Amino acid sequence: MPRKKASPAPLIARLLALPLLALAGLASAATDASRDFSQEAREIERIAEQMVARARIPGMAMAIVEDGKVVSLRGYGVTDSKLREPVTPDTAFRIASLSKAFAGTISGLLVRDGAMDWDSPIVNQLPAFTLRDGEAAQKITIRQILSHQVGLAYNTYDRDLEADQPYPLLAQKLSQAPLTCSPGECYGYQNIAFSLVGDMVFATTGDFYAHQVEKRIFHPLGMFGATFGRDELEASPSWARPHVRSGGTWVPVRPKENYYRVPPAAGVNASARDMAQWLIAQMGHRPDVLPPELLAEVQAPQVETPGEIRGSGWRGERLRAAHYALGWRVYDYAGHTLVFHGGAVQGYRALAGFVPERGVGIVVLWNSESTVPWGLLPVTMDRALGLPRKDWLAPPAPARRRR
Repeated sequence: MPRKKASPAPLIARLLALPLLALAGLASAATDASRDFSQEAREIERIAEQMVARARIPGMAMAIVEDGKVVSLRGYGVTDSKLREPVTPDTAFRIASLSKAFAGTISGLLVRDGAMDWDSPIVNQLPAFTLRDGEAAQKITIRQILSHQVGLAYNTYDRDLEADQPYPLLAQKLSQAPLTCSPGECYGYQNIAFSLVGDMVFATTGDFYAHQVEKRIFHPLGMFGATFGRDELEASPSWARPHVRSGGTWVPVRPKENYYRVPPAAGVNASARDMAQWLIAQMGHRPDVLPPELLAEVQAPQVETPGEIRGSGWRGERLRAAHYALGWRVYDYAGHTLVFHGGAVQGYRALAGFVPERGVGIVVLWNSESTVPWGLLPVTMDRALGLPRKDWLAPPAPARRRR
């Protein structure tokens, strides 16, 4: 059934994004020695180290930032359970759907340049694009693509992508896919349709999507280990092999190529050091690269996603509301705005989240399908916000596909 009807960036949704701009300075001014997060970060490091050993996670990297500074940057475990090379802060991981925030941000930069427009039909640049409802296709915008409001059923054609069908064929097949609602009227998470962003970038710049992201985001932010694609991952000086369960243990396998074929949705590789700089920029501390008005637009809630607040664990206890923005999720976390995204492909998991009003963020990357490290997010957020502490690492949180 379609999700609740979306409102295009309503006023109240934009107000939820205000902490990024209006409260960032206030939070920094209010932060004193008694609120410094460094001591909490040391405790979270100890928790993470114990968790990796207890849950027998092959490898993991974690970064915590506060007020534009890195307060924790650590590697845990090994890149490969057979070779035993240690994970470092510079070890590259697949970040899966954390890639989507890069798509929203590069789109924002191009909108700022005047090369794209959030609310103009994409058929102006992609005249061959169509859906089963041709009239509806004429109205699809980049804002709707980035917020998963195309009108398609969840994860349309992902199984075909996993069966190694090429992206251009699947993008063309969108013309045959049933619609669950009119564009802009419901939420349905996508990877194939989402990656039309890459086609739009090429159509408006004449340059490949990956190169635009590298040139305008990775390099200016000092994300020198961040890359796109399997070949680049495997060429990294240190990279984490994916691990899957076999015979009761984690076994390394070769990274699969399929989701690399949709770079805007899931194509980025990065280290914890790289992702710390990404969080710092998204939290407003690199206005030379990402201006505040761009961040406010990218992080503004667009559509309700109530399914995100259901279930056990921290989601059920802490989340009061959930929205999707333009490549980010935006939660009401116990009355505070949490900007978040998770990622999952075979053998890898990743999470990134920050509370703008407190100026604290965390990224965790790991090379297995264990659900245990998801609990590091609420462990960190509870400490940042002064909430009652709970052991969110036991029992494990439920697995979530490609979120």
